[in-house]
Amino acid sequence: MVGASNAYNQVIEKDLDALMNRTKNRPIPSGRMTAQRAMFIAVSLTLIGVIALYMLNPKTALFGAISIFLYTSVYTPLKTKTPLSVFVGAFPGAIPFMLGWVAATNEFGIEPGTLFMIQFFWQFPHFWALGWMLDDDYKRGGFKMLPTGKKDAGTALQIILYTIWMIVISIMPAFGFTGRLHLSIPAAVIVLLSGLVMLIFAFKLYENRDNASARRLMLASVTYISLIQIVYVIDKFVS
Repeated sequence: MVGASNAYNQVIEKDLDALMNRTKNRPIPSGRMTAQRAMFIAVSLTLIGVIALYMLNPKTALFGAISIFLYTSVYTPLKTKTPLSVFVGAFPGAIPFMLGWVAATNEFGIEPGTLFMIQFFWQFPHFWALGWMLDDDYKRGGFKMLPTGKKDAGTALQIILYTIWMIVISIMPAFGFTGRLHLSIPAAVIVLLSGLVMLIFAFKLYENRDNASARRLMLASVTYISLIQIVYVIDKFVS
């Protein structure tokens, strides 16, 4: 279903993708694939994904379908209209993180909601760091990705604030507020330290305001989200 969303996105943005160095070699703008074939693939993946998730339980299929709808019908069109597109896109982007819990339990509550919020807040420093690095390329395509529209102190400050919220939510399961989603103290310390490292990179971006700092923050964010998911899973079996 993630593949379906990406395929729809590339069909919708095929003309804009041709304008940007980052995307001009994608299958459609490069001429390796027709838009019609890409749409066939997108629809096929959607059907396969919805049916597969429905076989687990209807709630999982529903959230998966909502993710595709928001990504293609709301987030994608807004990217050329307003920086708020990143906020809208954070909703479908955060659904996969919590979808495993819903798939396993057929329940949506505080536990998958917490997992959702971790990835929701994480996406802002991640994508704004990426948007900072590729600002010139995005502007060629007409995309409005940075919250202030500029690589300035305001954007860097918002990155810091969302990183702090991400850290707070990430360690909440250690305090017993999140139902059956638990995190031991040692695991919470690892998650906290990982978040603080990412926060340091966010402050470095605020200080330097250059592409090199943005790149380091982006790489730190990828490392962070991968690491904490591993920590959460391992902690469940060893604590």
